[in-house]
Amino acid sequence: MHRFFVSVILVVIAITNIARANYASPPKQMDWPFDGITGKFDLQTIQRGFQVYREVCAACHSIKLLYYRNLKNIGFSENEIKEIAKNYMVKDGPNDQGDMFERPAAPSDHFVGPYPNEQAARASNNGAYPPDLSLMIKARQDGPNYLYSLLTGYQTPPVDVKVPDGLYYNLYYPSRQIAMPPPLSDNLITYLDGTKATTEQMAYDVVNFLQWASEPEMEQRKLMGLKVIGFLIFFTVISYIAKNKIWSKLEK
Repeated sequence: MHRFFVSVILVVIAITNIARANYASPPKQMDWPFDGITGKFDLQTIQRGFQVYREVCAACHSIKLLYYRNLKNIGFSENEIKEIAKNYMVKDGPNDQGDMFERPAAPSDHFVGPYPNEQAARASNNGAYPPDLSLMIKARQDGPNYLYSLLTGYQTPPVDVKVPDGLYYNLYYPSRQIAMPPPLSDNLITYLDGTKATTEQMAYDVVNFLQWASEPEMEQRKLMGLKVIGFLIFFTVISYIAKNKIWSKLEK
């Protein structure tokens, strides 16, 4: 009987260890400039994040809901936007002969994705489908912190954890096994503004960029909210004063 209970305890411990090994850790909690009712976009950080996306993430992930012209809102000039856009080709047409053709992208075009369709994307990634990043921040609970944690959460798996071929160990991904290889590493890119490109810095910057991409109108929305709150406070004060005056006359 004693051996039976010992065996049960050992099995429970083993199951608990496996569960802990496969359970995603809570995301790191970061301070973001866009947090809170008065939060704002840090344009320099977002520009660096765009560079990270363009040089690293865009090889696999699209941002279909953004137009190149939207980059003007984060500080790029019209000429810079034209230079960025013309490096990509888009299918257009038909022409006068009824044929489709390719041309360099223009500021009025959506961001060009890396693959023509989902099948091509899966074929290039061992069956995994790299998701579009347009609304990725909004699509995940605690999106900014989750994505930052994911990008910085790759580790060597514990000795008792077997990771199948083609997967990678990440503390913050459900099951802790993810098909995406570690996308960032120190000094992977050279920032145009001279900022040191550590893994943490690049992750921080690209999250800021994706937050802006998912909600470019955030600052206007928050400003409108503050105006509405201010109006309601003012209206409440005026109503209170008017009420006191009216009732003071009726009480006499």
